[in-house]
Amino acid sequence: MSQVPLPRQWRLSRSVLSLEQGPLWMGIVNVTPDSFSDGGQWFDPNRAVQQALQLAEDGAAILDIGGESTRPYSDPVAADEELRRVIPVIEQVVRQTNVPISIDTSKAAVARAALDAGAQIINDVTGLEGDPQMIEVARETGAGVCAMHMRGTPQTMQDDPRYDDVVGDIRRYLWERQQGLLQAGLDLERICLDPGIGFGKTHDHNLQLLQNIHQFQTLGSPLLVGHSRKGFIASVLADKEVERDSGTLGVSLYLAQQGVQIIRVHNIGLHTRAWRLWQAVVRPSEESVPT
Repeated sequence: MSQVPLPRQWRLSRSVLSLEQGPLWMGIVNVTPDSFSDGGQWFDPNRAVQQALQLAEDGAAILDIGGESTRPYSDPVAADEELRRVIPVIEQVVRQTNVPISIDTSKAAVARAALDAGAQIINDVTGLEGDPQMIEVARETGAGVCAMHMRGTPQTMQDDPRYDDVVGDIRRYLWERQQGLLQAGLDLERICLDPGIGFGKTHDHNLQLLQNIHQFQTLGSPLLVGHSRKGFIASVLADKEVERDSGTLGVSLYLAQQGVQIIRVHNIGLHTRAWRLWQAVVRPSEESVPT
């Protein structure tokens, strides 16, 4: 498994995102009634649009819009219903902000319609393996893609997940997936990889992946991590009812320090403010240093 230089940019269908100025914050917009954290909160299209615009104002570099929950044991959604949920939101958001939109879907028909409506990224929890037409959509449109690792499906992924070596096994999968996408005609600069925190992993697996996140930084593609508000945070804090944004932030700052290029979170404002202060302390500007 060869190592290549760290990526400097992520090429999308109509723009290029620089990866050299610290992490890009990806804001989550779940247009669903049943997502694990905010299900129903943004199900109304107008509220979803306003949330997306607020995330953009708060500093999101990418807006990730999805119409199907992938929480453990969630029910699948038909393509026509998923389209009904997300397309009106994407169409309105692209008219009001230049922040690139990612479509969180594993269905090629939904991805194509979303890209036609103005999205620039396909974020697929199945690693572009769930729908045989997805790679063709990505190739034809020139979209950026994010290929995630998931053990099984959302309906089965938490049924006793086991690995011989969780870090090594998932790193190998992502490398093989990257190579498969390249062989299928996708450009390396358009491919992003995601180890899939919470998708077919125990709490210990999640912690091991985070502790060894540097091992995924040598694959030559941007790395995306989506840990926001997930169950392992409550497990570490030993409180199922605990507010999870503070725990999310703690992990996010660690990931940023480790050089993770894209960090997917719900509360963008909290993260951009904290990161700004972290930078001011760790890398003070000349103007802020007393003379």
